Amino acid sequence: MVKFARIISGALGALLGYQGAVVLLTVNGISAIIDPRYIMGILIGGCVVAGVFIGPMIVNWLCAIIQALHRTPASELVGGTLGLVIGLIIAILITIPLPREIPIIGVFLPIITGLIFGYVGLAVGVRKKDELLSVFHRSGDKPYKLGGRSGASPKILDTSVIIDGRISDITKSGFLEGPLIVPGFVLEELQHIADSSDVLKRNRGRRGLDILNKIQKEPYVTVEILDRDYEDITEVDTKLVRLAKDLEGKVVTNDFNLNKVCELHGVPVLNINELANAVKPVVLPGEELRVHVIKDGKEQGQGVAYLDDGTMIVVDGGRRFIGETIGVLVTSVLQTAAGRMIFAKPKVMERAL
Repeated sequence: MVKFARIISGALGALLGYQGAVVLLTVNGISAIIDPRYIMGILIGGCVVAGVFIGPMIVNWLCAIIQALHRTPASELVGGTLGLVIGLIIAILITIPLPREIPIIGVFLPIITGLIFGYVGLAVGVRKKDELLSVFHRSGDKPYKLGGRSGASPKILDTSVIIDGRISDITKSGFLEGPLIVPGFVLEELQHIADSSDVLKRNRGRRGLDILNKIQKEPYVTVEILDRDYEDITEVDTKLVRLAKDLEGKVVTNDFNLNKVCELHGVPVLNINELANAVKPVVLPGEELRVHVIKDGKEQGQGVAYLDDGTMIVVDGGRRFIGETIGVLVTSVLQTAAGRMIFAKPKVMERAL
């Protein structure tokens, strides 16, 4: 691309130098003082050299503009373009009735007006992008959403829920609608964890990247990497809340603290742990279960067992049954933010009573 730019710039420089020499030679007396061949050679050669050096600069400017456009969200590009077009149309309508005989600024008035109203339209279009885009939808449709699907809000994935891995099975089941958004700062945090010197953190980070790669390859879900960052915010959780507000989306997480922060800011949250607790079998007081007691409880004489789904059962008086599979009778069920806890007592104690 740089070589191509040098060739084009050099050719344009040669053409410019030739035209400049032709114009210069029309001045009376120049040809008598300096040989016209020297004038032609100096101007053409100078412009060719200048063009060759200017070419890479033009390429660098174009690359910088392209990178800036890549970092800008598509909604802002569309909104800014609409605002710019509207501003230029208003500028043309204003300058048509104005006379061109105004001293000094009469000729430049359309250019000045176009620059002013074009900039104002661009700025307003970027700020009001959602309202401008909603005009092009039918009445009753929801505003434009990332991913192009009306009626399905984007789901923004947190780092913890990607590492957890259960999001892959949930999306495969079809319970999540709309695109899954992975912000660039979340992906960057995953990469930092995967590059950690700590073996446990490194394995967790690599697991998260593998899960994300697996989800991207599945046909039943759309995963979008969103390169939008908030340089004025340092905390990842705060960035997630801000992004969810901007996209009118929902945060998918299993982080208890992030869940509370989202609730305080009025951002909808889909908590994987709450979903897992909701789909666990309902156990009522008085039901009988068979469990395998594996360890001591916190209180004296207690034993601890687990159901197949990981629900902890505290068996009152079950310490003496550690290592055995016994029948228990459910006495109470406690639902906490961390999960469901079941309290029971051995059936042999019930018979003794």
